[in-house]
Amino acid sequence: MGDDGRLSIRLAGVEDAEIVHTMIYALAELLGHERKVVSTVEDLIEHGFSRQAAFEVLLAERGGEAMGICLFFYSFSTWRGALGVYIQDLYVSEEARGTGLGRRLVGETCRIAAAQGANHLRLVVDTNNSGAQAFYETLGMKVRDDELIYQASGDAFLALAAGDGSE
Repeated sequence: MGDDGRLSIRLAGVEDAEIVHTMIYALAELLGHERKVVSTVEDLIEHGFSRQAAFEVLLAERGGEAMGICLFFYSFSTWRGALGVYIQDLYVSEEARGTGLGRRLVGETCRIAAAQGANHLRLVVDTNNSGAQAFYETLGMKVRDDELIYQASGDAFLALAAGDGSE
């Protein structure tokens, strides 16, 4: 990018894993969930910057300083018969908020995904994050009221993995 002060967005590489992790933690802090972050830089390297990467990350920079990230991965809708993209984490640093960077990161994610054949975007917003909810609505996104998110983690996940679940 150079140091001319212009904002650039690029796909992050393994050399960016530490700053990506730092921004994920900053997002958790912003939401008051920093204790929930148990991932490490090594986890990101193993699962995102390996041969079988589970996700990709867009990194926004200005003058060599990280300003934001968008971590995403692909999904498949059996009902649509189409590839989709799921944004797991979108974070814009405090000094870059209100500049349109969040919109640019989401747009670039959609552009990359559309080039791969995706035709829809999904994400989850913390129920207490009214600012993010309003932002996504300005992008034309709608809250789905016909679905609920279920999750199995910890002992429940391990029990399912071991085949201990009863029907």
